[in-house]
Amino acid sequence: MLSSLPLFFAQAAGAPAPGGILGNPMIMMVLMFVMMYFLLIRPQRQRQKEHERLISQVKVGDHVVMNGGEHGIITSTKDKTVMVKLADNVKVEYERSAIASVSKKSDVVEAA
Repeated sequence: MLSSLPLFFAQAAGAPAPGGILGNPMIMMVLMFVMMYFLLIRPQRQRQKEHERLISQVKVGDHVVMNGGEHGIITSTKDKTVMVKLADNVKVEYERSAIASVSKKSDVVEAA
């Protein structure tokens, strides 16, 4: 009598995939990309936008630190460049993108 049962009844049910929903490699790739975006890409973009805003708002009299480590005071500004006074009778023209940080004149005077 047993031999008359169809074969699909005799087979065992298939085991579920190990790992559940996280076992799918495509879902893991998407989750890794989302994590990379929120941990690396998004904060870097925010810092870059803040730096661009800082550079666009520099004005004459601001104390700046350049990427090379030079400290100076902005004496004039143009579209893409700024003239920086490094010492008495020493003025150098830099690209705006070379500005690393800016402090207002009042901040430096208060610190001194």
